[in-house]
Amino acid sequence: MENQEQYISALIELHCGLQRLGPGDVEFSSNILQSLPKLPPNPRIADIGCGTGAGALLLARHFQSKVIAVDFAKVFLDQMMETAAQEGIGELIVPLQADMGDLDWEPESIDFLWSESAAYSVTFEGALRAWKPFLRPGGLAVVSEMNYFSTHPSTALVEAMKRMYPTIQSEPENRELLASLGFHISEDVRLPSVFWWKNYYEPLRGAIARLQNGADEVMQSVIHEVLGEMKLFEDFHEEYGYTYYTLSV
Repeated sequence: MENQEQYISALIELHCGLQRLGPGDVEFSSNILQSLPKLPPNPRIADIGCGTGAGALLLARHFQSKVIAVDFAKVFLDQMMETAAQEGIGELIVPLQADMGDLDWEPESIDFLWSESAAYSVTFEGALRAWKPFLRPGGLAVVSEMNYFSTHPSTALVEAMKRMYPTIQSEPENRELLASLGFHISEDVRLPSVFWWKNYYEPLRGAIARLQNGADEVMQSVIHEVLGEMKLFEDFHEEYGYTYYTLSV
């Protein structure tokens, strides 16, 4: 347990100050939001796994409504609220430090649910099962998930994913899963690989460069793992990545 806590602390430290804690892009996400059906007045919105707030801030600006922004790390929530205050939208963000797989919200209390690069931490299926009861009938969700683009991914990629993300599936398998859980898919779009590098990996490389010299054994282990993930994506970015699923119930 102590080693796990040290690992998580090092991972948080490595990501502190970054605008994104995973791949994504504001314009890409904005296009998804603009394609959504109209939400009711003063919609109840949640961003689950908000990190430092890239999605929550966008949602608040786009809808001009309050956004409940959930993350387990207070330091990320604090960074989000500092940015929100600087942008003059602090009153629209409601930070919630919580386990995103164990929320105690009222059933059917959310009109629109957003989760970007976060569901994997409780598995895609686990997240969908946990969050679906919160959506009102007719409610909407956009959830991104890392999946294989190929139905026959390379052996080296599959072996690596057994360590990194053993529950990863292909897009057709995830579509079947969503249907089996009672979701209707109105759109699914792949995040272009350029946004992995431009908005996440390149800033993360800067953080690695700042911390690498003098880093303790735990941080060195985290850095080694992250660099391995970057190399894997460099080699196999045509075979896997994030797909954003727009859903209704």
